[in-house]
Amino acid sequence: MNALVPARVSTAHLPALVAAGGESAARRFVDFFTSNIRNRHTREAYGRAVSQFLAWCEAQGVRSLGDVQPIHVAAWIEEQTLEASAPTVKQRLAAIRHLFDWLVVGHVVDVNPAHAVRGPKHIVRKGKTPVMEPAEARALLDSIDVTTPVGLRDRALLALMVYSFARIGAALGMKVEDVYHEHRRLWVRLREKGGKRHEMPCHHNLEAYLETYIERSGIAADPKGPLFRTIGRGTGQLTRTPLPRANAYAMVQRRAAAAGIKSRIGNHSFRATGITAYLKNGGTLEKAASMANHASTRTTQLYDRRSDEVTLDEVERVGI
Repeated sequence: MNALVPARVSTAHLPALVAAGGESAARRFVDFFTSNIRNRHTREAYGRAVSQFLAWCEAQGVRSLGDVQPIHVAAWIEEQTLEASAPTVKQRLAAIRHLFDWLVVGHVVDVNPAHAVRGPKHIVRKGKTPVMEPAEARALLDSIDVTTPVGLRDRALLALMVYSFARIGAALGMKVEDVYHEHRRLWVRLREKGGKRHEMPCHHNLEAYLETYIERSGIAADPKGPLFRTIGRGTGQLTRTPLPRANAYAMVQRRAAAAGIKSRIGNHSFRATGITAYLKNGGTLEKAASMANHASTRTTQLYDRRSDEVTLDEVERVGI
């Protein structure tokens, strides 16, 4: 087992400020991204922010991690606000703050220079994800030709996101065995952010779409295989390769255009559409948060677009 752990960490490809700290700083820096951050997307975003900040510090004449001061962090954040949105700047500040917290605990630096730096204010009362009307979502699902494996797959995937409020990442990460029967109903098992396992009973429409897809596509005999798969070039049949997120997004654009939907929707629109439709039909915010696997109802409120209709009604009162 010890043979798997390198005796030394190479500083050849590390930022100059990290390399200047020697072996202990280099190892602690690498550990931050490899053992401390498990989510790949977070790791990539933090890596970009940290690299940019340390390169900026080096250009300002800073020679080591211990020489980084709060004024350096504050000046860099101020520059970032000129070119990036407030949420992006706050994420970049979080990356710097978390890194230096990690370095302080590892005795690489004495204090965290980002601790007292404040990011830009950002208050969100409504999400930006485009939401479809229920009739639009219904028309989109009905427009799909389900006489082919790709049509069956696409309808099942879109319905899964609408009816179970699943994130695209959780949906594409499902295996065939994650669709199962319990208490005489079909259920789905989702693995959401942070490795949370989330189980949901299926809406009767979703139940019909998933069962039809699994039976007719021939994937029922492969329970450990991916539920949503790519289509073989020239064959029109499902492969054993999981459907990538970019392919799913391209599919959504094609299906929306074919159904005549003018809103610029994306993968996340189906989750937002399902939540809004649920709340319109008398569902509670607390139950919606539980179904969407949100830690707080404040997050769920960002998907609630019922107030849009009130606003539109009021706008039409301008009788000119």
